[in-house]
Amino acid sequence: MGRRIGIKDVAAAAGVSVTTVSHILNEVEGKRINPETRQRVIETAHRLGYAPNGLARGLRLKRSNTVGFVSDQIATTPHAGRIILGAQDAVAEHGLLLLMLNTGGDPELERKEIDLLLQRQVDGVLYASMYHRVVEVPERLRTVPTVLLDARSDDLSMPSVVPDEVQGGYTAVRELVRHGHRRIGFATNVDDIPATHGRLEGYRRALTEAGFAHDPRLVVAETSDATGGYRAALALLRATPRPTALFCFADRMAMGAYRAAAELELSIPADLSVIGFDDQELICDGLFPGLTTVALPHYEMGARAVAQLLALTGAPGREPGPVTQEMLPCPLVARASVAPPPRL
Repeated sequence: MGRRIGIKDVAAAAGVSVTTVSHILNEVEGKRINPETRQRVIETAHRLGYAPNGLARGLRLKRSNTVGFVSDQIATTPHAGRIILGAQDAVAEHGLLLLMLNTGGDPELERKEIDLLLQRQVDGVLYASMYHRVVEVPERLRTVPTVLLDARSDDLSMPSVVPDEVQGGYTAVRELVRHGHRRIGFATNVDDIPATHGRLEGYRRALTEAGFAHDPRLVVAETSDATGGYRAALALLRATPRPTALFCFADRMAMGAYRAAAELELSIPADLSVIGFDDQELICDGLFPGLTTVALPHYEMGARAVAQLLALTGAPGREPGPVTQEMLPCPLVARASVAPPPRL
């Protein structure tokens, strides 16, 4: 391998001082340099193949131009991968790098990974969760700008970006109401998490706004998977009178609802409308008919968390912003599983 080209080589070839080269290549502000000299130095550096020492420059500027991404299991969750993509695209747009670490839910591994990021002097950290939940923020993260992603803390000094679960549940039920449904069942989740409470609140809010009374018999809690959705749907559809539409807490539960409907010889959407939540494309497009659902804004959450982090770190070109707990809307994704109710 050849010798690494240094700043002295560029200075000698361009016929200027080392200080001048340093000011030009490091874009030092306030220095009056002849435009022709600036252009000559830049062209000489390119011709010689000079690569600036990014670490040294970062130490001078007190920035590493890297952002840490610590997650529990997001990296192994296909439908949440767009969170990573949103964050990657956002940091790349600002010339930064994303250092992604996956803890697998192991507290000891998480501690080691956070220490590693701090040793590398990352400019900030995105602390992400596989699903929307309330988290205890590790104390070590309080020494560096940190934004919670798909998670929030009871400590309101911690900025966060999460989906608006209430609005999402409201949007789903409003779509069913818009098609004329009045008796709408909710196959919900048994877990005590923000999504469970928020989507139920949205369900109730949409019914109240439409002038429909709440019937607790139309809400059945089960595990948030296909088996749980099957059991919840059977319980709801065997009621008299049965609901003409089902809102399912998750697309996986909607899979089970499709199975229950088939067993009861109910056609979707002619006899029963079904709407899900998440927009897991492999499920929604794989079911027949395609599942209408409400999308979790994974990509947008990743991008917005980076925007918040850049404001906290005082990145060049970014105005410092207030700490916010941001909720992003969950849009409706219409397919073919919702239609007007049958005449029962």
